[in-house]
Amino acid sequence: MSDFVQAGQITEAKAAVERLRANMRLTIRGKDDIVEQVLVCLAAGGHLLIEDLPGVGKTTLAYSLARSMDCAFSRIQFTSDLLPSDVTGVAIYDETVKEFVFKKGPVIANVVLAYEINRATPKTQSALLEVMDRARVTVDGEAHAVGSPFMVFATQNPVDYEGTFPLPESQMDRFLMRLQMGYPRAADELEILRSQRGGYDAIALNPVVTRGDVLKLQTLVHQVFVEESVLEFILKLVAATRTEAEFRAGASVRAGIALRTAAQARALVLGRDFVLPEDVTELTGAILAHRLALARQTSDALEVRRAVNAVLKRILAAIPAPA
Repeated sequence: MSDFVQAGQITEAKAAVERLRANMRLTIRGKDDIVEQVLVCLAAGGHLLIEDLPGVGKTTLAYSLARSMDCAFSRIQFTSDLLPSDVTGVAIYDETVKEFVFKKGPVIANVVLAYEINRATPKTQSALLEVMDRARVTVDGEAHAVGSPFMVFATQNPVDYEGTFPLPESQMDRFLMRLQMGYPRAADELEILRSQRGGYDAIALNPVVTRGDVLKLQTLVHQVFVEESVLEFILKLVAATRTEAEFRAGASVRAGIALRTAAQARALVLGRDFVLPEDVTELTGAILAHRLALARQTSDALEVRRAVNAVLKRILAAIPAPA
């Protein structure tokens, strides 16, 4: 073991992760890889964007995570008429005390489900920029802290769907990871057809971790050891996107930090106190793809996603991982 994390802490962290994993599997069938990446994002203290077609389980995934933790949860239905104050809260004049009183918005919680985030206008989407970056909202010049831990779990339909507004690049950069659910396998879908009852309120899950467990997990992530050669590997991957002709601009410094932190989180989720090169390669697409834009113009979001992922795979194949 390294000097950074003690054996007992690794054991406790792994036990908490396994409780979450087992609980979420009760409602999420056949998506163990997605569940694992959600837990990596949670451990890393990041925000998650799930982009896929309607009806493939995005919201069920969010509810399963939120109800597995003993934390404050809120759901925001993003629509075209939603205002920024409907998200962050508003200061209202109270006649009884003769002063303005802050009425907190639904974003002040521990886990916030931003449902169909790209159906809101860009102005309302931008209301999340500060809170996702600083874990606070500023209303009338006064800052208000949100919950700790804090995670935005956003879902969106493909951006070329009717009535959607593409998230700006600055907003996309606030998300640690972007994932796609995909359709379940036939056997798993058959099991869903057998067992599914009611809507999201029928998801009967009890909390299996406390708020303190989650905070402890997120603190340990930053103590997971990253060897110098792995840091250099991350830097080479990020730098390669900056010289790639297919991209309008390469990955930012924030993207490199996100990849390192996510790799540390994956190591911890898998019960290790050190990062392996495979932690980096397994997460590169989920961490970098949504932060990259093609140099050529195209309105087909699916084509963009495929092209970006293809270039990232080529970069990974060209840069040897450290032994």
